[in-house]
Amino acid sequence: MTSDRVILETSLPFPRRRGKVRDVYDLGEHVLIVATDRISAFDCVMPNGIPQKGEILTKLSLFWFEQTSPIIENHIVATDVTDFPKAVRSFGDQLIGRSILAKKTRVIPVECVARGYLAGSGWKEYQQSQTVCGVTLPPGLRQCDRLPESIFTPASKAETGHDENINYEQMSKEVGDTIASHLRDTTLAIYRWCADHALNRGVIIADTKFEFGQMPDGRIILIDEILTPDSSRFWPADEYEPGHDQPSYDKQFVRNWLEHQPWDKSPPAPMLPDDVVAGTRARYVEAYEKLTGKSW
Repeated sequence: MTSDRVILETSLPFPRRRGKVRDVYDLGEHVLIVATDRISAFDCVMPNGIPQKGEILTKLSLFWFEQTSPIIENHIVATDVTDFPKAVRSFGDQLIGRSILAKKTRVIPVECVARGYLAGSGWKEYQQSQTVCGVTLPPGLRQCDRLPESIFTPASKAETGHDENINYEQMSKEVGDTIASHLRDTTLAIYRWCADHALNRGVIIADTKFEFGQMPDGRIILIDEILTPDSSRFWPADEYEPGHDQPSYDKQFVRNWLEHQPWDKSPPAPMLPDDVVAGTRARYVEAYEKLTGKSW
């Protein structure tokens, strides 16, 4: 069941933490994660949303969680509203297709980023120092070139504003050597497997970020979203041409429009025009269909 209506905010009578896109409710033993149709760019949430975006993100994450379950445990408890606690079932009109009942963890305060191509902030840093987050790369690489091997480039999780790139040594000081090495190895294993799968379906995953949480018994599991257009840079493989920006299936389409507006990138953000909304939705749907092999 899907709907064309836009849900910018949910309202359930439980303690709530509101992120840029997700509303997270504390249900005691578990958390309820609801993906809204909000879209953010330059750390600002746009005043209007993208129809069905939350549903697309949720279904794509569920696809990848299933694909990666042999590599690492994830946080999913239930995805069908009828399997949720009785107290939340009556709010199904806000939840169907866009919510996950999840294990409660201690969130590890690091964004675990895997990069297979030289783009975004990595390209900017490389031009200045031939490094990305302290990782030295060969000379002469072009914008969007494929890296000789995928690299792990963590970032500190910011409560507000931009996450800040850090090097591996800084991460180790933050979370400890054992957890740091486990997160690095797991991040790269997930990325490499999923990037190969995506490439076979005509999509390049240039980079992506993962989040992990620690259960009370100490085991580390995969949480939040995984390999969506919000958390990844997706490029059509048949149009790939290094040396410049690539066409993408992610929200770069929104960023590109915003870059040409008389806006200083501080709230309030401008209203997205209908063609930008429709174009963004079309790109998210195309990414879902290519990656999963299912029609939306």
